[in-house]
Amino acid sequence: MRGLDGKVAIISGGASSIGAAIVTAFAQAGVRSVIADIDAEAGGALAAQLGEALFVSADLASDTDLAACVAAAVARFGRIDVLVNAAAAYIDHGAASSREDWRRSFDVNVTGPAMLALAARPYLAATKGAIVNIGSISALVAQAGRWTYPASKAAIAQLTRTMAVDFAGDGIRVNSVSPGWTWSTGMEKLGLTRAAVDSVAAPYHLPGRAADRSEIAGAVLFLCSDDASFISGADLPVDGGYSAMGPEGRPPAFERLIAQITEGTE
Repeated sequence: MRGLDGKVAIISGGASSIGAAIVTAFAQAGVRSVIADIDAEAGGALAAQLGEALFVSADLASDTDLAACVAAAVARFGRIDVLVNAAAAYIDHGAASSREDWRRSFDVNVTGPAMLALAARPYLAATKGAIVNIGSISALVAQAGRWTYPASKAAIAQLTRTMAVDFAGDGIRVNSVSPGWTWSTGMEKLGLTRAAVDSVAAPYHLPGRAADRSEIAGAVLFLCSDDASFISGADLPVDGGYSAMGPEGRPPAFERLIAQITEGTE
């Protein structure tokens, strides 16, 4: 993709899962990354593996950490061209979620990305840079037993649109990517297999499987590249048709209805 080589990106949540896939894809495109994460072991290992990368310990709920992250990026690389807000807290007990669950979820998933964008804004304005927020299909539909996470992702979708309007004068583009079910580090830690996840995801996604992390990363790189220079304030669903399909699913519902009539006359 055009215009990525030589740029500098901050990726929150870049130590693992989708964030790490984004960092890796950036490295392959010639982008130097700052990995902002609370997982020092995984983040440090990834930075060492890639070489032209820097790990910075950062909690999105801490303004001090975010300011230090931006300062470290500028001190090391001299500029910031891209910000990807990929970090997320999944603290969701549905209707049993406590006030602290809500506070922490929004601190990390909404307020943190906003504060990091504000901290990086002067440097992004200098490079006419781009911001990509990682949303979710969870922002679009009701999901039984899930309250805090979908609500926070709906909020990040609205924040993306508003930020795009307010940052346009600085020449900063702001977009979001909303993944469908994606094979993740969290799923691995739960002891799930890829085959099991794909089997459950299949009815909800037109390709009949969950997404690979690299597929989400590819969409992020596109939105950060010069190939997306006229795109701002948009959400790119990388969801295998989840949001398009609707509740009737893949099998033709009308044909099933006609079949009921036919069966009733036999």
